[in-house]
Amino acid sequence: MSIILAISLGLLIAAAALVLVRVNLGPTNLDRALSLDVLIVIITGIIATQILRTDDVGALPIMVVFSLTGFVGSVSVARFMARKEDES
Repeated sequence: MSIILAISLGLLIAAAALVLVRVNLGPTNLDRALSLDVLIVIITGIIATQILRTDDVGALPIMVVFSLTGFVGSVSVARFMARKEDES
Protein backbone atom coordinates (compact mmCIF):
# COMPACT_ATOMS: atom_id res chain seq x y z
CA MET A 1 0.00 0.00 0.00
CA SER A 2 2.87 2.35 0.75
CA ILE A 3 4.28 1.91 -2.75
CA ILE A 4 0.92 2.79 -4.33
CA LEU A 5 0.64 5.92 -2.20
CA ALA A 6 4.21 6.95 -3.08
CA ILE A 7 3.51 6.49 -6.79
CA SER A 8 0.26 8.45 -6.56
CA LEU A 9 2.02 11.23 -4.66
CA GLY A 10 4.70 11.41 -7.34
CA LEU A 11 2.08 11.55 -10.09
CA LEU A 12 0.19 14.31 -8.28
CA ILE A 13 3.37 16.35 -7.91
CA ALA A 14 4.13 15.86 -11.61
CA ALA A 15 0.60 16.96 -12.48
CA ALA A 16 1.00 20.05 -10.29
CA ALA A 17 4.21 20.94 -12.11
CA LEU A 18 2.46 20.62 -15.48
CA VAL A 19 -0.43 22.75 -14.27
CA LEU A 20 2.01 25.44 -13.14
CA VAL A 21 3.42 25.47 -16.66
CA ARG A 22 -0.12 25.90 -17.97
CA VAL A 23 -0.71 28.79 -15.55
CA ASN A 24 2.41 30.45 -16.89
CA LEU A 25 1.56 29.88 -20.57
CA GLY A 26 -2.22 30.34 -20.48
CA PRO A 27 -3.22 32.78 -23.20
CA THR A 28 -6.32 34.10 -21.39
CA ASN A 29 -7.25 34.83 -17.82
CA LEU A 30 -9.93 32.14 -17.91
CA ASP A 31 -7.29 29.54 -18.81
CA ARG A 32 -5.21 30.68 -15.86
CA ALA A 33 -8.21 30.62 -13.51
CA LEU A 34 -9.14 27.10 -14.62
CA SER A 35 -5.54 25.97 -14.18
CA LEU A 36 -5.44 27.37 -10.66
CA ASP A 37 -8.69 25.55 -9.88
CA VAL A 38 -7.15 22.31 -11.10
CA LEU A 39 -4.06 23.06 -9.00
CA ILE A 40 -6.22 23.42 -5.90
CA VAL A 41 -7.80 20.03 -6.60
CA ILE A 42 -4.35 18.49 -7.05
CA ILE A 43 -3.09 20.01 -3.80
CA THR A 44 -6.18 18.67 -2.04
CA GLY A 45 -5.32 15.24 -3.42
CA ILE A 46 -1.74 15.60 -2.18
CA ILE A 47 -2.99 16.46 1.30
CA ALA A 48 -5.39 13.49 1.23
CA THR A 49 -2.57 11.18 0.15
CA GLN A 50 -0.40 12.45 2.99
CA ILE A 51 -3.26 11.83 5.44
CA LEU A 52 -3.46 8.24 4.20
CA ARG A 53 0.31 7.73 4.38
CA THR A 54 0.72 9.05 7.92
CA ASP A 55 -2.63 7.94 9.40
CA ASP A 56 -2.87 11.40 10.98
CA VAL A 57 -6.10 13.30 10.41
CA GLY A 58 -4.68 16.58 11.71
CA ALA A 59 -4.49 18.01 8.19
CA LEU A 60 -8.14 17.26 7.43
CA PRO A 61 -9.41 20.74 8.41
CA ILE A 62 -6.70 22.28 6.21
CA MET A 63 -7.89 20.16 3.31
CA VAL A 64 -11.52 21.19 3.84
CA VAL A 65 -10.63 24.88 4.05
CA PHE A 66 -8.49 24.58 0.93
CA SER A 67 -11.34 22.90 -0.97
CA LEU A 68 -13.86 25.53 0.09
CA THR A 69 -11.47 28.33 -0.84
CA GLY A 70 -11.01 26.81 -4.28
CA PHE A 71 -14.75 26.51 -4.79
CA VAL A 72 -15.45 30.09 -3.73
CA GLY A 73 -12.60 31.34 -5.91
CA SER A 74 -13.88 29.49 -8.96
CA VAL A 75 -17.42 30.75 -8.49
CA SER A 76 -16.26 34.33 -8.00
CA VAL A 77 -14.07 34.24 -11.12
CA ALA A 78 -16.95 32.79 -13.14
CA ARG A 79 -19.32 35.50 -11.92
CA PHE A 80 -16.78 38.22 -12.59
CA MET A 81 -16.13 36.99 -16.13
CA ALA A 82 -19.87 36.59 -16.84
CA ARG A 83 -20.52 40.16 -15.68
CA LYS A 84 -17.62 41.42 -17.79
CA GLU A 85 -19.05 39.70 -20.90
CA ASP A 86 -22.54 41.12 -20.21
CA GLU A 87 -21.18 44.66 -20.22
CA SER A 88 -19.54 44.21 -23.63
